Amino acid sequence: MSRPAHELTVDRKAALALQRVTSRSLGPYQSAVVRIGFAAAWLLFLLRELPNRRELYGPGSPWSWDMAQQLIAGNGAFTTLMWSDSGVWFEIVYAVAVLSSALLMLGWRTRTMSVLFMVGVLSLQNRSIFMGDGGDNVIHLMAIYLVLTRCGQVWSLDARRRARAERVVASGGAAPADRVGPVLWAVLGVALLGTLLDSTGGEWWMIALLWTLWISQGVWWAVNRYAPRSEPRALLDVLANLTHNATLVVIMVEVCLIYATAGWYKIQGSRWQDGTALYYPLNLDYFAPWPALSDILASSGVMVMVLTYGTVMVQVAFPFTLFNRRVKNVLLVAMMLEHAGIALLLGLPFFSLAMIAADAVFLPTSFLVRVGDMAARSARLLPQRPAGAAVPNPRQGDDSGKPGTDSDSDSDFDSDSDSATGSGSGTDTGTDTAGADPSLVR
Repeated sequence: MSRPAHELTVDRKAALALQRVTSRSLGPYQSAVVRIGFAAAWLLFLLRELPNRRELYGPGSPWSWDMAQQLIAGNGAFTTLMWSDSGVWFEIVYAVAVLSSALLMLGWRTRTMSVLFMVGVLSLQNRSIFMGDGGDNVIHLMAIYLVLTRCGQVWSLDARRRARAERVVASGGAAPADRVGPVLWAVLGVALLGTLLDSTGGEWWMIALLWTLWISQGVWWAVNRYAPRSEPRALLDVLANLTHNATLVVIMVEVCLIYATAGWYKIQGSRWQDGTALYYPLNLDYFAPWPALSDILASSGVMVMVLTYGTVMVQVAFPFTLFNRRVKNVLLVAMMLEHAGIALLLGLPFFSLAMIAADAVFLPTSFLVRVGDMAARSARLLPQRPAGAAVPNPRQGDDSGKPGTDSDSDSDFDSDSDSATGSGSGTDTGTDTAGADPSLVR
């Protein structure tokens, strides 16, 4: 007995949707922007606080090591700074946090650096929990999410290395051996033994996550090295794509919750209701890096009222506009301008940069592709390499290591090239083979 046409249509749509989320990693450009934004925000913060690092998180902090140990013994927060109260150990952790942030921003060994980035963020923030603000909370969460995404598919040194390996193989040569990846894997395995010696306990799920990532990276390397076109390799790709896509959805939901809760809490405040809320922070010396500019804005009652009400309306409305691309994009620009204003007027640049990086997950792919093309054209204006040196062509999708994406795509996350999907994934610790992305370890 034949099934109704509408049932076949529903089944076909469900099958296509399942194939889409399992066969490729969606939003490669969005995840890359989130990676670059949060790594840059944390890196700039660490560099700015370099002279004050010991007072914020180290031996000279008012929140002493013994006090932090007592608190962490109760809440089970993960931080490597509780492994030792040595000043040398603190400097090592801080240096690793700075270095991993810089390398993650550049996309070098993205999988490994994303894990080290997460460890650095959690170690410093959980050591002195009273030193942070809302931006630190967002970085805290996104550092964990980035570990589960394939954020090095485009705009990364890993993508460039993969493209070079693909060109070598396409020309009939042998793929270059990756010697750095296995060394990193072995060194991090030794460092991971420190979690077994952690007397403070720590969050059990964080310890389990670190060991799972380390073991899975070894399994990925072995499968990619000895059975690159086997069923286990295909299964790992499917699991990696599902994890990436699910995490991307979680990031979007997280951003919506941040704005929704902020907007609805503002509605309940009397100062937000009468349109004067913005006036008060503009008159606080602590939040006035440009006093003259703050005074000019605070002196206009109409401007204060418009910005106060506009902030509430944009934050409350944004989650409800996600299914209307045009309205969503307008509000997205408004929110980014709002955070730029907070950075300028209230002197909170790192909070603003973190929120703008989180907002970037909703940017249209067509816009991001155009930005990438403009950056590539600008790079070609710089002094070129000596004659004979291999220079990847950024205009070709496969050669640049970025997905071939239609700049006029109707979807914010469309990217149909296999180089951005599971078929183009590899490992930090494996050999760069054709179609294998060494930046991805799933």
